[in-house]
Amino acid sequence: MRYTYEPEVEAFREEVRQFIKDNLPPEEVRLARGYEGGFKTYQEEYDYTMGFQKKLSDRGWLAMAWPKEYGGGGASHMRQLVYNEEMAYAQAPSGNMGIAWVGPSLMLYGTEEQKTKFIPRITGADDWWCTLYSEPGAGSDLAALQTRATRDGDGWRISGSKTSGGHLADWGWLAARTDPDAPKHKGITMFMVNMKAPGVTVRPLINMSDRHGFNEVFFEDVRIPANRVAGEVSRGASPTAGARDFDRPGIQSCAGGPRSVERLTRLAKEHPELVERRPSVRYELADRAIDIAVGTNLAYRVATMQAKGLVPNHEASASKLFGSEMGQRIALTGMHLLGTLGQLKDGTKHQIIDQATAYTSSVSGTVAAGTSEIQRGIIATRGLGLPRG
Repeated sequence: MRYTYEPEVEAFREEVRQFIKDNLPPEEVRLARGYEGGFKTYQEEYDYTMGFQKKLSDRGWLAMAWPKEYGGGGASHMRQLVYNEEMAYAQAPSGNMGIAWVGPSLMLYGTEEQKTKFIPRITGADDWWCTLYSEPGAGSDLAALQTRATRDGDGWRISGSKTSGGHLADWGWLAARTDPDAPKHKGITMFMVNMKAPGVTVRPLINMSDRHGFNEVFFEDVRIPANRVAGEVSRGASPTAGARDFDRPGIQSCAGGPRSVERLTRLAKEHPELVERRPSVRYELADRAIDIAVGTNLAYRVATMQAKGLVPNHEASASKLFGSEMGQRIALTGMHLLGTLGQLKDGTKHQIIDQATAYTSSVSGTVAAGTSEIQRGIIATRGLGLPRG
């Protein structure tokens, strides 16, 4: 299927592509420097990411989906779709939690003081935010969280632990239980936490790819002033839910796939001996190309619904579910293509590409941002009308 866009949208796509070409290191340079597999230092990753986002901010693209009165671009859904698609394809560091969650929540629930203090620094790429929802015993089920916030004079004391990518963050968007006697989905309050505050400890979690992108974050009587409460106390996670109204087309989970399949197809042509050892990989590559077409259709359906003023629900879950599982299938096809060479990494002799890291990294795709089980439940109940339990 061939998609067509309004001339203005097509022109914008070319503008985004040119911007990426001018401001993002070439693929071979990023691979050599570890931009796709890990940075040499935290500061290098911080400078690379925030430096690129500063450039996006200068063009008014960083908060493209936000209303203009808050420093956003007020972009149409299709324009945002094209932007997300091109950034994801290039694996550009264009997204952050401040744009996705914090800013939109503050627009809806924040005080004027909070909006004035934080929103300009978010749109200006001055602060790195992390989300502090998940805990060792509470992932997709936010109602199970145990981190406590107790009154301390005119402020609060936070005690507990979270899992987060907070090692680079300046600020954290934290959900804590403030009323243990309230129903589980209530009694929760959202806080803005200075990640450099006394009592905050960030401990690295090294993943199966031998990379550090996630952490345990401990809070030991961390004091938070009253003006860092987002929304009403013990009203549940309504500021978090409200932020979803600002979500735009979720093409990201599918748009990175074509780049990976193109790379694997190129390898198959450059190294015919790999295909000779496993001829069936040709069919796998064809299947992955079909996957991409299906995933793109699902993501475009979400964008089309939003452009018509509709609210995608199970449709968005279907797109996310298919996209994350497609990423795992693509990574597995790469392992099949490379065979035992696919196990080599970190510049090992005879290594062709670091497919081992791509393969192990793909596992988290079906867990992060809502597990596949959660997505299937949404599709079953809200999409197919099946009964719960």
